[in-house]
Amino acid sequence: MKRFTMLLVLAAALAAGATSAFATSHDSEPVAKWMSPTKFGDVVATPMHLAAYTWTKENDGKVHCTGACAAKWPPITVKHGTMVAKHIMGLMGTFGTIMRPDGSEQVTLNGHPLYTHSGETAKTILCNAMGGWYVV
Repeated sequence: MKRFTMLLVLAAALAAGATSAFATSHDSEPVAKWMSPTKFGDVVATPMHLAAYTWTKENDGKVHCTGACAAKWPPITVKHGTMVAKHIMGLMGTFGTIMRPDGSEQVTLNGHPLYTHSGETAKTILCNAMGGWYVV
């Protein structure tokens, strides 16, 4: 009986190892809640505390900010194949990813692609309501 139990434990361990070897990488929180000291209160931000924005021109579920736009408004991306946590503690909404025209994967909130602004530094919000861009 001991021998049979050891075989089951070994088989389970091998199965777990095989599963993790073929699983995609998992970056559970590419964004987090940041308590802004400004009028905005809690906002979505990168781990480096850059505020996240959405663009009203992307309400169709597609990425339109590319080229010069993406240079000014860098997309928040994750490595290809990374599984983003659908729910992040302290933040309302559902997170996911969308494929950009260049093939990279961009983080989304409720289907809206997320961006930062190239002119901002950590813990600053300077570009809200600028040209249809709004801090999340």
